[in-house]
This record gives sequence, C-alpha cells and structure tokens, in this order.
Amino acid sequence: MSALATSVAAVRLPERSWRSELRAVKVIWQRDLIRFADDPMRIVAWLFQPLLFLVVLGVGLQSLAASSSHGVDLKTFIFPGVLTISLVFSAMFTAASLVWDRELGVLREMMVAPVSRSAIIVGKCLGGTTVAATQGVIVLALAGFVHVPYNPALILGVLGLQLLIAFTVSAFGILVAITIKQPQTFTAVMQMFVMPMYFLCGALYPIAGLPIWLGVLTRLDPLTYAVDPMRRLVFNHIDISAAARQTLDPGVTWFGWHVPSVVEAGMVLVTGLAMLGAANWRFSRSE
Repeated sequence: MSALATSVAAVRLPERSWRSELRAVKVIWQRDLIRFADDPMRIVAWLFQPLLFLVVLGVGLQSLAASSSHGVDLKTFIFPGVLTISLVFSAMFTAASLVWDRELGVLREMMVAPVSRSAIIVGKCLGGTTVAATQGVIVLALAGFVHVPYNPALILGVLGLQLLIAFTVSAFGILVAITIKQPQTFTAVMQMFVMPMYFLCGALYPIAGLPIWLGVLTRLDPLTYAVDPMRRLVFNHIDISAAARQTLDPGVTWFGWHVPSVVEAGMVLVTGLAMLGAANWRFSRSE
C-alpha cells in the first residue's frame, strides 16, 4: 500500500509584491506587442483608412473648399484629425482583444493568477497605448505628403499628444470591453461611440461659427481637446496667412476664453486617468 502511495508536491504561491505586480504589467504589455508584431497584415489593413481620408477625401474636397481655405491645402488641415482617428481605432481594436480573451477563457486564467486585477488593467492599457502610438508614428511619417514639415519640435509635440490620445482611448476601450460580454456587441458599441465623437471633434471642419447646439456638442467631446492642440501645433510650423489661421484654426473657447493647449492636453490626460480608474473599479468587481 505504501509502495503505491504517491507523494504530493507542495505548491507555494509567491507573495504579492510591487515587483510581482510590475512583472505582471510587463507580461501583459509584451503580449499585446507580440500579437501586434506577429500580424503585419493588420498594420497594412489599418493604414488603409487614414490613406483613404487623406488621398480621397482631402483631394476630393479641395476644389470645393479652395475658396474658403485661404490657400491652405485641405490635406494639411485634416491631417491632425486623421492622425487622431487612426489612434482611436487602433486603441479601440487593441482593447477589443480583452473581449476575445474572455470568450476564449484566457481572461479567466489571468484573473486566477496571483496578481492584482489592477495589474491586468494597467498592462492592457499600456499595451493598447504602445500599439496605437506605434501605428500613429507610421501615419506621422506621411507628414511631408500633406505639406507638414519634419520639424523636430513639431514631431516631438505631436508624439507627446499621440501618447496622451492613445492612453485615453485605450482606457476608454478597456472600460467598454469590461462591460461588454460579446465581441459582436463590442464592435457595434464602438461604432456607436467612436463615430459621433470623431465627427463632432472638428477633425474635418473648423469648430468656429457652428450652430449653438453643434458648438455645445463639440465642446463636450473629449476628442476636440486632442485635435485642437495638434492642429495648432501643425499650423504654428507652416507658413499661412492670418485670415487662414482665423478661419481654419480658431481654437476652442469657453464663454469667450481661448482654452490654452496645455489645458486641453491636461483635460485629455485627466479623462484617461478617470477612464482607467473606472475600468479598474469595474474589473475588480467582475466575476
């Protein structure tokens, strides 16, 4: 009887520490990067949309808008908006993998690991931020095509704004992904939120001189405060007339006060942190 007895190995889980939490964040972050690098067709397919906006929409509307653009190429005007929407879709689709992880049972394995659920959320958010910002760099490389100079200060400023936008949208996408149970539902909800936000943020038109109801909606849209400082940064590094700047880059105003770019960037950051906190709270109470 004793000869047939099998010994039972003791299993000891490591104590949770800040090192183990950072390691968990790193592993989840690397997982998204590996999935991104192993799917080059995704990068090629993803580039189709910004190219469609710049080449087809920009060129197609140039003749119509020539009389009101004061000599500014419409592709230059919509470039900050196209860059923003490319970041939005990339970050949202990266967050969508969380829904598939739940569907395939991968998320449950993460949840039973000896790490906090906050580490999972932070790692996922950083992964989405890195993937979206990386793809944004690819679109930024097209700046010369739309007459935007490769000025070091301009590039650094845009890269900083890209990180803020990618982080905020990733946090928002994760919050939605935690709430949604089915992948098909996530796609529909994403379209329901993202498309109105994009069309209201002034990516394709100046936000000055709008009807009152539309002006209110644009100022409630968080993406407005991402597109505006990026466009201001671009216009500060190109040679345009005062009339063109007043028409195409009026800036965001609150009751006559012109909102500074630093305040706008801060609002984007605070929104992202609030979304991340809400996602962490929601995920910590999920089963």
